[in-house]
Amino acid sequence: MKYGMTGNILRVDLSKNKYWVESPDDAFYRTYFGGSALACYYLLKERPAALDPLSEENMLIFASSPLVGSGIPGTNRYSVAAISPLTGLYGEAEAGGWFSPELKKAGFDAVLVEGKAQKPVYIWIQDGRVEIRDAMTLWGKNTGETQELIEAELGQSKVRLAAIGPGGENQVRYACVVTDMKHTNGRGGMGAVMGSKNLKAVAVKGKGTIPVKDSENLKKMIKWYADNFMDHPIQRVLHDGGTIGWDVTELDEAGILPTRNFHSGSFEKAQDICGDTFHRDYFLKAGSCQGCVVRCKRVAKSEGPWKVDPTYGGPEYETAAAFGSLCGVSDLEAVCKAHELCNKYTLDTISTGSTIAFAMECFENGLLTSKETDGLELRFGNTQAMLACVEKIARREGLGDLLAEGTRLAAQKIGGKAHAYAMQVKGQEMAMHEPRGKATIGLAYALSSTGANHTEGPHDYLFQEGAIGETDLKELGIVQPIPPIEMIDEKARQFTYMQYTWNLFNTLGLCIFTAGPGKLLKMNQIAETVRNVTGWNTYLWEIMKLGERTVTLKRCVSLRQGASRKDDQLPERMFDPLEGGLLKGNSLDRDQFERCLDLYYEMHGWDQNGYPNSGKLHELDLGWVDELLKRS
Repeated sequence: MKYGMTGNILRVDLSKNKYWVESPDDAFYRTYFGGSALACYYLLKERPAALDPLSEENMLIFASSPLVGSGIPGTNRYSVAAISPLTGLYGEAEAGGWFSPELKKAGFDAVLVEGKAQKPVYIWIQDGRVEIRDAMTLWGKNTGETQELIEAELGQSKVRLAAIGPGGENQVRYACVVTDMKHTNGRGGMGAVMGSKNLKAVAVKGKGTIPVKDSENLKKMIKWYADNFMDHPIQRVLHDGGTIGWDVTELDEAGILPTRNFHSGSFEKAQDICGDTFHRDYFLKAGSCQGCVVRCKRVAKSEGPWKVDPTYGGPEYETAAAFGSLCGVSDLEAVCKAHELCNKYTLDTISTGSTIAFAMECFENGLLTSKETDGLELRFGNTQAMLACVEKIARREGLGDLLAEGTRLAAQKIGGKAHAYAMQVKGQEMAMHEPRGKATIGLAYALSSTGANHTEGPHDYLFQEGAIGETDLKELGIVQPIPPIEMIDEKARQFTYMQYTWNLFNTLGLCIFTAGPGKLLKMNQIAETVRNVTGWNTYLWEIMKLGERTVTLKRCVSLRQGASRKDDQLPERMFDPLEGGLLKGNSLDRDQFERCLDLYYEMHGWDQNGYPNSGKLHELDLGWVDELLKRS
């Protein structure tokens, strides 16, 4: 008997308008589990090398995990994965909410979509039954309208929906997937892949239950978490203020709040876009994900000039900084409106804000003129121009058609010095964290197979001397804290172990806000949770190896798409001094950065182009991948 999983994977071929179900054995689940690792398995096993991300050949994967729905706070997430239209490499994005638990209750651990429908469709899954339904009347609708129309058509409420709006339909390269109008699989352009397949949505509803091996111990763990999370500093801050209440002023005071396209680490009007201002003027209520007591989500509302609709949730820190300080904008209501538009149209807020900031710098330096910006005075701080760009990008209208390509491709088309203004790695825009003040984030951006990714490993400040996560690292054998700013040899080891943990969480379907070093649920407790759910006699060693296997699988997918060491780099600006803030004048040391890359590759058993050696692949039970890479 399988515990923690349905044992069923739904396969859908849209070109042939058919579906079928596969039931992998226990060994498959124990090796790949779910989420990221499961997605990589299918992309490597079944897709050709160097495929076009927007072609019928790409596979789009919605992958839950055995821990999902167990009741442990944070075990509600899922991965959407494919070859990314933004980077051309491996792409994935995670989201919480209710979709993932509902998918399992409806009878499936994952949905694999290939081909392209002749006309727009959506997939309807309920209690093991599957339909591919016409979506012609839904095409062009935003996520709120789509939710209403599908529920009306089905005659049901609380249908859990992973959908795209105009951004995905128009194949904006950083279009996202939005679940229930407010939970986003944000990065890498997974919404564009849906659009390329004429897939409007995946709708799920189920009444099934998934057995777990030891429900009594799970209940004890759930109660322990509920009894203790408010005493944990990070969980308390997230509960009371969400991420917008945590990071804006704190990072500004530390000199690492990305400002005006990463020129400065401090924004003179940071107080105007911070959590205190949000909660005073725009906060409606706290939101949550299934089974989570932390309730870190914020819901925004305003009847002011921009009229912010609470249906679409509210901004997190990343959004506040991307549309705020990065664009030099201090109007928080406009930032909330930008967030609403992105969730309506299915645009990644990080890449959207970053691409607009890039365009602002191009405009201020004469690389874009008013003629090319459709008459917009696209300068830092111009709130109306910022919001107008969001609308244009979603519809690919005028300037929006250029910016919908992302900063790397847009810079190539603009020419001149535009490439120097594109704050991206492998084609994906950097998140709102400054590598010149968080050295580990520099490694995370450079070494993530998905392109610049702030969730590739925990951030330095959690583990500096005296910080909340310092003692947690000892669970993994790191006994000395490492200064956050310094890019030293020891940082390569710390990042390696942390990368394994956070990639593990994307395979387990577990939220980084509830578990791991620096959070309430510790690594040995996570291993215990896996035992209680699955019944497997597993411990920390095996699940950390699962994290390493996930990192390696993602790398191998990107290698088959042509990635190499030349892609593991940072924007040139990161090696130049910060122009403002507490860390003014600070920069990354290029030689030491390259030294850390060398050490990282050696630690992983990779050659200097990032190819895993045969011994490492066999040690991770990936011998079949070794043969695959040799043939590619």
